[in-house]
Amino acid sequence: MSFVLHRSKADKSVDALFYAVLGLFALSTLFPLYYVFIMSVTPYQEVMKHGGFVLFPQQFTLEAYREIFSSNRVPDAFKITLTVTTIGTFLNLLVTTLLAYALSKKTVPGRSFILMGIVFTMLFNGGLIPTYLVVRGLGLVDTIWALMLPSLVSTFNMLIMKTYFDNLPVEIEEAAKVDGCGDVRTLFQIVLPLSAPTMATIGLFYGVSNWNAYFAGIMYLNDKTLYPLQVVLQNMIRSPDVSQELEVRNPAMFMQLPPETIKMATVVVAIVPILLVYPFLQRYFIKGMLLGSVKG
Repeated sequence: MSFVLHRSKADKSVDALFYAVLGLFALSTLFPLYYVFIMSVTPYQEVMKHGGFVLFPQQFTLEAYREIFSSNRVPDAFKITLTVTTIGTFLNLLVTTLLAYALSKKTVPGRSFILMGIVFTMLFNGGLIPTYLVVRGLGLVDTIWALMLPSLVSTFNMLIMKTYFDNLPVEIEEAAKVDGCGDVRTLFQIVLPLSAPTMATIGLFYGVSNWNAYFAGIMYLNDKTLYPLQVVLQNMIRSPDVSQELEVRNPAMFMQLPPETIKMATVVVAIVPILLVYPFLQRYFIKGMLLGSVKG
């Protein structure tokens, strides 16, 4: 026996209103991205013709992208950011996983004291100057490691992963030990394959953070050749002479493009790679957050 739910016109009207509001909200979040992209591919003459605001350009040009990739600054900054994101995210996941797995074991000596000290850092920290002195004392200033090591472990991400490890059935690890697996082999061959959603979620958090690394770049780097992409973009926005900031090889050709077009093209280069990665990890995102944040 089946039941058919008949909905009133009032219910349908409310649903339509909700969908309309959500649609407007989605458009309001996508419009800035659309505008930045359009401005980066619109010819200068058309931009000036419409007073600097174009929604539907009649012509497209990739000259701005060719110019920024022919410069000395953006390609180098892109490589630095890509290196920091890949190596940094790997180190973040490795150290966070090892720490979370160890602290998920109740038999670890001083476990409660260590957890209390780690959680304490979420509320209080040493401050900007002591942190800089530590980084300088370790010899990390003006090295690419200054963009990765100071933020190697996020307490929030570690607690999410630890909670997930706490929820794993004890029988799984006991069966692995019966088969002769040690703690390291159990972690990498048994536990981690079961932790794919949580690992992907935490990896996405770390990856986005490393890709958007800006504060560490301006704090610990004086060598411009080590600047990540976000620092270069910020310097472009603040600089009155974009060509000088990018150290272009052909300033005459570069000057034919408006500075705003160059800036918009650099913004697109800075955000597109991380946007392309997100869809592949989206299916793990919600599941990973739920598995790692609820203890039951």
